[in-house]
Amino acid sequence: METKAEKTRALIIEKAAHLFNKKGFHGTSMSDILEVTRLAKGGVYGHFKSKEDIIEAAFDYSFTKVISELVVRIRVCDNAIDKLFAIIDYYYNYTLQSPIEGGCPILNYSSFADDSLPNLKQLLNKASRQMLDSLVQIIEKGQKYNQIKPSIQASLAADILYSRIEGAIMLSKATGDPMKLNRLLDELKSYIISTLKI
Repeated sequence: METKAEKTRALIIEKAAHLFNKKGFHGTSMSDILEVTRLAKGGVYGHFKSKEDIIEAAFDYSFTKVISELVVRIRVCDNAIDKLFAIIDYYYNYTLQSPIEGGCPILNYSSFADDSLPNLKQLLNKASRQMLDSLVQIIEKGQKYNQIKPSIQASLAADILYSRIEGAIMLSKATGDPMKLNRLLDELKSYIISTLKI
């Protein structure tokens, strides 16, 4: 059972996560956080020393939520190609419906995480590496079981897949056209079939 303090901390993190993902660090004020949590200033500062502390916890919450949803989709797949397709399918219509309001937390937080937020930059680096490492593992396992061409350099393929997903989300968001994302994800599936699959 969570204590009252744990529930309050979780509430702050969850509500702040959506705010930061939509409005960024500088666009989100402590007043905004107080408003969405309906807490007094002391209620927030009793759990976090600063807005910087809140955004680090908010990013961790957001990334964990995305990863958890991806893992559920990947685990039910029997082979590497299906796993890669499951990842791509997860991002269809992502600019319209994502687990955290505002879209991809790695993409959004990367746009404002500068040297003034060193801890957040470190979290982003770790999250990005985790995403890439997961793709590398899927690809290498696919090579082991003759599902993906042995000539493929796993780390490069992972970079291509991940950068294309993030780039498609960015373009779709920047243009306000959600169909751009879906069309580019379809093209990414074609790349997997034509370039990676045996």
